[in-house]
Amino acid sequence: MSEEDTRNRSLVPYIAIAVVLIVVIGAVLFWPAEKTIEPVPPVDVPVTTIPDVTPLPEPEEEPMEQEPEVMPEVEAEPEAAPEPIPLDTSDAAVKTELLKLSDYDALARLLVNDDLLQRFVIMTNNLADDTLPANHQVLTAPEQSFRTFQQADKEWIDPASYKRYTPYVDVLESLDPQSLEQLYEEYKPAINKIFAEISSPGQNFDDTLIEAMDLLLDTPEVPVPVEVYTDSVMFKFKDQRLEELTAPQKQLLRTGPENMRRIKAKLRELKSAISAAQE
Repeated sequence: MSEEDTRNRSLVPYIAIAVVLIVVIGAVLFWPAEKTIEPVPPVDVPVTTIPDVTPLPEPEEEPMEQEPEVMPEVEAEPEAAPEPIPLDTSDAAVKTELLKLSDYDALARLLVNDDLLQRFVIMTNNLADDTLPANHQVLTAPEQSFRTFQQADKEWIDPASYKRYTPYVDVLESLDPQSLEQLYEEYKPAINKIFAEISSPGQNFDDTLIEAMDLLLDTPEVPVPVEVYTDSVMFKFKDQRLEELTAPQKQLLRTGPENMRRIKAKLRELKSAISAAQE
């Protein structure tokens, strides 16, 4: 039955039809009134008074049996499907689901504990816009500080600085792309709702996520060591071509060539999984 038929059927009122038959029978008996007779001499005949006789009551008509009221058959409405259980989007629930995808202790130490979905959406949107959000990271900052060394009157990034990102890359590599993509699809309605509140009309989060990945994948490979210089309180790349890269790309460069290679490989896997799901 089509949806329209179901809707029309629900609008039809219940109609009860009662059929009542009334039968009236009347009978009139006429006796002959007179008959011609030869005259007879009168004869004295004692008169006998005939007492009045009360006529017998006519039998009461039995009422006709009324036909039973016929109710139309009403098609039973199908049972409504049970309401789906609302998805738990609390930080505890999201973090629990993420921790199932990787080593519990390592990932638990790196994940922030509040506004996980909001941070993920805002961070992704900012990455696609070539900016690096300062207060919306999904992971905690490394404990070790950024280090440099000086040689031949020049300042270079200390390779030890790259190692502080290795635990993050280890966790990233441990995530199964298909499992992560399935979890992403599960939380997609909540993600889209958050994204609709911060994005322009017509924007799609899947496309924004792919743009953020493409931005990081376009980060150039550079030989080490990498020369930097201090401008006020910030380190900048001496090579102007590197300094003109976007903030997310420069941050990826600071993870070091090996970590960047591993991160890019994982991003390609995740991008492939999400793209396949869109087809």
